[in-house]
Amino acid sequence: MLDHGAAPPVEESTAPKTSALSALVRRKPVERLVAEGGQGEGGSLRRSLSMWQLTMISIGATLGTGIFVVLGDAVPKAGPAVTIAFVIAGLTALFSALSYAELAGSIPVAGSSYSYAYATMGELVAWVCGWCLVLEYGVSVAAVAVGWGEYLNELLDGTIGVTIPALLSSAPGEGGIINLPGLIVVLLAMVFLLGGARESALVNTIMVFVKIAALVLFCAIGFMGFKSGNYKDFMPLGMAGVSAAGASLFFSYIGFDAASTAGEEAKDPKRDLPRAIMLSLLIVTVLYVLVAAVAVGAWNWKQFEGSEASLAAIMNDVSGQTFWGTLLALGAVISIASVVLTVLYGQTRVLFAMSRDGLVPKVFAKVSGKTGTPRVNTVIVSLFCGALASVIPLGKLVDATSIGTLFAFALVNIAVVMLRYTRPDMPRTFKVALGPVFPVLGFLFCVYNMFSLDRVTWVVFGCWMAAGLVFYFLYGMRRSRLATAPYPAEAPAEK
Repeated sequence: MLDHGAAPPVEESTAPKTSALSALVRRKPVERLVAEGGQGEGGSLRRSLSMWQLTMISIGATLGTGIFVVLGDAVPKAGPAVTIAFVIAGLTALFSALSYAELAGSIPVAGSSYSYAYATMGELVAWVCGWCLVLEYGVSVAAVAVGWGEYLNELLDGTIGVTIPALLSSAPGEGGIINLPGLIVVLLAMVFLLGGARESALVNTIMVFVKIAALVLFCAIGFMGFKSGNYKDFMPLGMAGVSAAGASLFFSYIGFDAASTAGEEAKDPKRDLPRAIMLSLLIVTVLYVLVAAVAVGAWNWKQFEGSEASLAAIMNDVSGQTFWGTLLALGAVISIASVVLTVLYGQTRVLFAMSRDGLVPKVFAKVSGKTGTPRVNTVIVSLFCGALASVIPLGKLVDATSIGTLFAFALVNIAVVMLRYTRPDMPRTFKVALGPVFPVLGFLFCVYNMFSLDRVTWVVFGCWMAAGLVFYFLYGMRRSRLATAPYPAEAPAEK
């Protein structure tokens, strides 16, 4: 829904107060966020991404491990009703995506929901949101990289008849000492990102077309083995099983917000970001539901237990030959690599925004004058994510990623409502319909899915949040640019 309003009134600001309470609630005006867009230490990000490239980034970050790998973990929880679990997770993502689209068109900057929270709810909430994004993107990269190794072995087995030994392809506790493929794919993504945003976007676009073609091929082959009897006992574990699967499958939708982290590298962010977010979510949801329906129709739901490369196995089973499964494994290797590439991109841009605001060390905001990318930031994040991927099992990473994302999405839905009331006349290139209804539903869906996750995940999340608050109070609160640099009463004019 388009809404071209009058220019917003200048937001009145004064120098930051010194009290602890004012530090926690100090906000960064929207106009200042936009005016500072693209600027880093020693250089600036380059506006080079079109709406099509932004859509490909969003699809690239979303479509991958969730359907190629996590499906095998979700089906045993929900049975054939896994299709409903995908719909529940998709609705949660949809309501939040609407909120993201409105804010991305209104505040087109790097940092995604972190920046939106800074403009609406204050620095402390922004820090908590940013810390959740670090969990979401950083751990998500590691989780995706772990799943990549499963399909790499499937591909190697089908082509040259060898596989990487479990000792070098599994995490400690799962029969190995290091997941070497997981580390390798993160380092490969790092190399592409260091080349520049435009160049890595081109590579990602090619990968996205490959992954869509692979899933369409699966549906065509898998449908030939479709058995209606596999849907006879549709919900064997009840709604509790569907809810548990839906919470885990939300991981499959993580990534559509990656486009919002490119706000300072998009050619026309106010127009293109909302369109890219909504279009990518539509394409991904249709593919997910279709693939899940065909997969369960081809295999009895009990066969999925312990099968992480289930789609390739289904194609081999249905066709009676290994060729099609090997071809799908090739598509999966390429497509999952694109998820690593785009999610890693999102992580570096969130840290770039937080560093520019003084909340994390300045090194994360240093931009290369040659490539227009935050090089040191990219190397540090890649090494950290690669280390996680090499030693932590997939299942633990998936749930930790889901809870961090759900929390950040819940805050985005609140931010939309708050900005509607505090800045009703601010121009918005996209507006969520029905006022606060959809954002409130998005918030409730996020909370519902969070409480469907197990106790261990909540303990991990609580420890992560505690560590983040300690870091903020010892470092970020005092080094924040809003604390160290008074800003003028009149916000800079919007670019």
